[in-house]
Amino acid sequence: MPIIVNLDVMMAKRKMSSNDLSAKVGITPANLSVLKTGKAKAIRFSTLEKICEILECQPGEILEYK
Repeated sequence: MPIIVNLDVMMAKRKMSSNDLSAKVGITPANLSVLKTGKAKAIRFSTLEKICEILECQPGEILEYK
């Protein structure tokens, strides 16, 4: 898969747990796990926007194309 999800890296930099982030974003911990492991087929822009808002980062810091 050429798109790499670096969500776990950003969460570690911000010292935020999966449970905290999922609660603040409004998604289930299971869905966050699917996203973190790169198994997600898609992500809503509204979800990506909320993640970036909470982690204070840009989408390019979470998603990487290789």
